[in-house]
Amino acid sequence: MANETTGAAAEAGAVVDTPEEWRVTATTTPFRGNKTSVRTDDVVMPDGSVARRDYQVHPGSVAVLALDDEDRVVLVRQYRHPVRQRLWEIPAGLLDVPGENPLHAAERELYEEAHVKAEDWRVLTDVYTTPGGCDEAVRIFLARDLSPVEGERFDVSEEEADMELARVPLTELARGVLAGELHNNCLVVGVTSAIAARAGDGFDALRPAGAPWPARPFDA
Repeated sequence: MANETTGAAAEAGAVVDTPEEWRVTATTTPFRGNKTSVRTDDVVMPDGSVARRDYQVHPGSVAVLALDDEDRVVLVRQYRHPVRQRLWEIPAGLLDVPGENPLHAAERELYEEAHVKAEDWRVLTDVYTTPGGCDEAVRIFLARDLSPVEGERFDVSEEEADMELARVPLTELARGVLAGELHNNCLVVGVTSAIAARAGDGFDALRPAGAPWPARPFDA
């Protein structure tokens, strides 16, 4: 049975994720891919036993919930082979350069995938996509005051060559999320976080775009 945090501790602010690292007695990397790899760690459990854990090592990602003046979200739609579906998503991409400022990466992805720029940037939320099997961390930004990017569009290839673009009202996306019609992690988290932010202290109360991100430290 899992230990239960007491109500008093929770009220005191204990419901916060905290850094912790259990002892690892052995590590191997049985697979190395182009962008990610698979690592196997032998981890010492609280009772002293050792359990083997396999997980994907990931450079991290950024995603952008770009909201226009008509309260519509900029979406892309592309084929995702692992799940055999064409998914509606918000613009997103890998942190390809170690230490890269995530805001710069997000601005690049919004330009490359949607040919759009934004004047107002905030951190919407930070998430681990699948912490039981992957160390991927994603920073999701809220981008507003949108305008088209001048000049030629970015050259796309592979799955992105077949990508579609759309703008859909935020409330319609929220309905689709709850109806089980939309499944992309960043879209689901981004939409629900935006709804919660608006209903709470408002978008201007969100963290600044350069807020620290301990999961993926970056250069200012």
